[in-house]
Amino acid sequence: MDIQKTAPAAGASPFHPFVPQPSPGELPRLFTCPFFYHPHPLAVRAAEEVKRHIARSGEWNGEAGKGKMFGVLIVEKEGRTGFLAAYSGLLAGRNDLPYFVPPVYDLLQPDGHFKKEEQKISGINRHIRALKEGNLHQALTGRITTCRDEREKELSAARAAMKEAKRRRDELRATSGNRDEAALVRESKFLKAEYKRLEKQWDDRLEDLDRQLQRLEARIQTLKTERKHRSEALQEWLFGQYHVLNARGEEKTVWRIFQETRRQAPPSGSGECAAPKLLQYAYRHGFRPLAMAEFWWGSSPRHDIRRHGDFYPACHAKCGPILGHMLQGLDVEPNPQENAKHAADAPRVLYEDEWILAVDKPAGMLSVPGKGNAPSVQEWVQAYRPEAQGPLIVHRLDMDTSGVLLLAKTAEAHRLLQQQFENRTVKKRYVALLDGEVRQDRGFIRLPLRPNPDDRPRQVVDPVHGKMAVTRFEVLERNGGRTRIAFYPETGRTHQLRVHAAHSEGLNSPIAGDNLYGQPDNRLYLHAESVCFRHVVTGKPMRITAPVPF
Repeated sequence: MDIQKTAPAAGASPFHPFVPQPSPGELPRLFTCPFFYHPHPLAVRAAEEVKRHIARSGEWNGEAGKGKMFGVLIVEKEGRTGFLAAYSGLLAGRNDLPYFVPPVYDLLQPDGHFKKEEQKISGINRHIRALKEGNLHQALTGRITTCRDEREKELSAARAAMKEAKRRRDELRATSGNRDEAALVRESKFLKAEYKRLEKQWDDRLEDLDRQLQRLEARIQTLKTERKHRSEALQEWLFGQYHVLNARGEEKTVWRIFQETRRQAPPSGSGECAAPKLLQYAYRHGFRPLAMAEFWWGSSPRHDIRRHGDFYPACHAKCGPILGHMLQGLDVEPNPQENAKHAADAPRVLYEDEWILAVDKPAGMLSVPGKGNAPSVQEWVQAYRPEAQGPLIVHRLDMDTSGVLLLAKTAEAHRLLQQQFENRTVKKRYVALLDGEVRQDRGFIRLPLRPNPDDRPRQVVDPVHGKMAVTRFEVLERNGGRTRIAFYPETGRTHQLRVHAAHSEGLNSPIAGDNLYGQPDNRLYLHAESVCFRHVVTGKPMRITAPVPF
């Protein structure tokens, strides 16, 4: 089935019908879960048409090439099926490009409250910058530094002179006895008093300069406080203008939606992502949403992982609460991350004695209880060995990672095992299947990682605030554009292997089935094959292995 190729003229409807129309059997049965999905074939075809449109749009194609998230929404109205398209945020400084749906709220209105208040805040920023970088601030800070240096130099010379005078007085006392003692005491008191007067003179100068700088800093702080209050008030006002609908016709502001969450205040940019724009337009214009998908176009951000043309789930921090409201009234696919994907699977016992237990955790099972009703190893072991004491879980594997997991059956065994992990004497080997052919046969990856606060649980590479993560790797096999690889993590950061595999400064080949940093599949092809450690009681070297299931 082909999609019509002609883009609408400016001002035309952003609805793009499929030609020919799909048969009923080609339509989605349930709406896409935006946080974990395989794109529906119709969404893939719509995305391909949007990609062609981007490629032939010379006016803003270059801007898009710097990196932008686009989205498509498959919709039906009056018996006709087609798609809507959107981009997140602004593109080439605009939120109203033809072919795409408009924003939920147009914050770029030149005479609107947002732009006017934004200009005032920008004016405050310029004033702060002028005061901090201005001649007076620089002169005062320079004079204070010079004054402190000169003060220390002169006082140091005065102390040296006093020391030399004391040495001479001690020599006179030794040669003349007590004849001149009164004069010597007067000289000592005079020199000390002179030193105090000199010290006070310098301190008075410094205090005067400090007072001048403090008055200037107080003006800057007052402006910063005003900027903060104006920004917070503007954010609250702005998110109160985003009125978003759901399939039931119910409307809420983005501000109210986030007020009902633990976060309270929406992150910057909430409501400007592609998914809310698409659903809002569909609801406003009587379209029935059928499926959706979002893909990345252009260069990847340096810190994050985005591959040109790949599909990605919606972000949790900005879109999670908003889509939670907007999807109400639709029959949505279940999210396998929040539902029991492997409820029937139980961990397989690999080793057990009276102190420790090692199991083969199935993919899709949590290590510890989380959101939803997904099972966890901790709950399983509490039922399997109810007499076991202590925290039980010594380390963790991601929900979608399978393989060897160590548990402690006593508090002392837990403490001793954790000590080995902290001392990095535990050695782990993972086997993964990567989407891409890694050229190096072996090597190290060193990239600092930190959580992305706006899109948890995703991690980003951050050389400033990240914690260093180190992974040794060894290629096992290359076949058909994929690489079978062994990973030996030397640190234990969250998503370390997944980010090190996918990031452009790592192996630039995401782990197959990675829905966060690559493309989803029937599972994440990452398995903890072996763990080596010393037994907590006997001290005997132990190596627990679990066969790779792929």
